[in-house]
Amino acid sequence: MKRRDFLAAVPAAAAGTTIAMPAIAQSMPEIKWRLTSSFPKSLDTLYGVSEVFARHVAEMTDNRFQIQCFAPGEIVPALQAADAVTNGTLEMCHTAAYYFVGKDPAFAFGTAIPFGLNARQQSAWFTNGDGQKLFNDFVAKYNIHSIMCGNTGAQMGGWFRKEIKSLEDMKGLKFRIGGFAGRVVQRVGGVPQQIAGGDIYPALEKGTIDGAEWVGPHDDEKLGFAKVAPFYYYPGWWEGGAALCVMVNREKWTGLPKAYQAIINAAAHEAGNWCMGRYDTQNPLALKRLVAAGTQLRPFPADVMEACWKAAHEIYAEESARNPHFKALWESQSAFRGDSYLWWQVAELTYDTFQIRQRARG
Repeated sequence: MKRRDFLAAVPAAAAGTTIAMPAIAQSMPEIKWRLTSSFPKSLDTLYGVSEVFARHVAEMTDNRFQIQCFAPGEIVPALQAADAVTNGTLEMCHTAAYYFVGKDPAFAFGTAIPFGLNARQQSAWFTNGDGQKLFNDFVAKYNIHSIMCGNTGAQMGGWFRKEIKSLEDMKGLKFRIGGFAGRVVQRVGGVPQQIAGGDIYPALEKGTIDGAEWVGPHDDEKLGFAKVAPFYYYPGWWEGGAALCVMVNREKWTGLPKAYQAIINAAAHEAGNWCMGRYDTQNPLALKRLVAAGTQLRPFPADVMEACWKAAHEIYAEESARNPHFKALWESQSAFRGDSYLWWQVAELTYDTFQIRQRARG
């Protein structure tokens, strides 16, 4: 064939050829879901996790799977997010599972229980231990599939209008606290109050409550608690590693292509890493600002810590005796916690303690 004849033939051949779409693209339907968050938009990390999650899902599907995020109250209130997923009003929510312990105390294990796991242990228990399976076995009866999506790390113990000098000061104290930990506070004499994040400040300001816990310096600073309660206590013994989760309507979840399920899992993991990294970056800076502005840091007295530990473990024994799902989750997490700290005290704790001492020496 002459050169000019060959060149003339190429366009004609190309015109009759269609480049096939990859098989994966052909099997990816266009889906639009709605997600409600339990956290106000003003909290750029807690609410931001859901936006980061949704963005990852869109990017990994070339925008074929789009998730629109809504703040509390735009569709349903913050503390009704799980109900909206259960009944199919919404396909999914991003929340703290322990908000729903009123339905069943076992929901607490999806976030944190008093004197439970720290953030790394929580992640390990969910991803490499029995946590994810046991929790999803439990929430299946609520038509929910849950995926870990974020962690705040160890939280602060909260803001108080007056000092807590001993266990006696807990008696009659009206304290905003989320989830299962309210039962522990009640057992040692406090009066727990469950109030959504956006309503805490006015309750503290008016004196309707005497104290309130939320998350940590970054979020607490944004909500302005230092203006109405000068004493900032630590640690938040009820949330040593508070996990957040994406709850998906179980029927919708099982109806997704396997590729989309894998993408949701991957997106939740990436958003979770972003969340923990942001808190670890922003909390130190916020704490410096708060202390410089007059916030008074205080550790909980030893008798408060000891009494709460004892009360928590009494409640775990009582609940386990009447609630099979709670028993399975508690026994699994308790055993995991014990083994984990065998290792932690050898390497992690000694390393961190040495580093902290060196910092203190300047």
